[in-house]
Amino acid sequence: MEMKDFSLEGKVAWVTGASYGIGFAIASAYATAGAKIVFNDIKQELVDKGLASYKEAGIEATGYVCDVTNEEQVEATTAAILEKFGKIDILVNNAGIIKRIPMLEMKASEFRQVIDVDLNAPFIVSKAVIPSMIKNGHGKIINICSMMSELGRETVSAYAAAKGGLKMLTRNIASEYGQYNIQCNGIGPGYIETPQTAPLRVPGHPFNEFILAKTPANRWGKPEDLQGPAVFLASDASNFVNGHVLYVDGGILAYIGKQPQ
Repeated sequence: MEMKDFSLEGKVAWVTGASYGIGFAIASAYATAGAKIVFNDIKQELVDKGLASYKEAGIEATGYVCDVTNEEQVEATTAAILEKFGKIDILVNNAGIIKRIPMLEMKASEFRQVIDVDLNAPFIVSKAVIPSMIKNGHGKIINICSMMSELGRETVSAYAAAKGGLKMLTRNIASEYGQYNIQCNGIGPGYIETPQTAPLRVPGHPFNEFILAKTPANRWGKPEDLQGPAVFLASDASNFVNGHVLYVDGGILAYIGKQPQ
């Protein structure tokens, strides 16, 4: 093995929902490794915000308005990317939502919305991109799963169901398309410092203390903690890794928790 195996030089990477947060961090790492960056978001204002952030970071990126739950929009965006760049080497299914609602209070329509964005959309986007990967003889698909692919917790029934399904979709894509030199793997982030989690990370907040107690690393993860694993799974260094979910959680899944005093 050589360090060039981790290079993404000349690759085209599409990261969905990468205007900010985890998606932005992953796309930024890909740019540093040499990839050309494509991203989408559901509204023009979010795409514009993302383009401004990439420009500020010195990254050249191309943004599209695309609802990843809409098959026609996804097919049109895929065609536009292929027309502009000629290929899609890397797809990261990052776009997602969560609704924290107790199951008995959750409407079926709310449950379906989470499933649509977090599970159906990765199916739709992967389905649109895989034919070009088969034609090119290679491809990397990375699904952003979650610890909720393995664990349950109060108020996240739809999210856990979607992420558990995404884990199995990851394995199935690997099973069906590994023969075409396409690797499909997942990343399962732990609890990460993002704008959405900021209210929960206040020192003394019960949830903050809970997460620190459950994490052997004794801290929240940073978006940057996901960059190395994301580059590895997108690079030639992972060419024989397929159908795997790499959990980046500071050790939560390995830890039973502290003994009560």
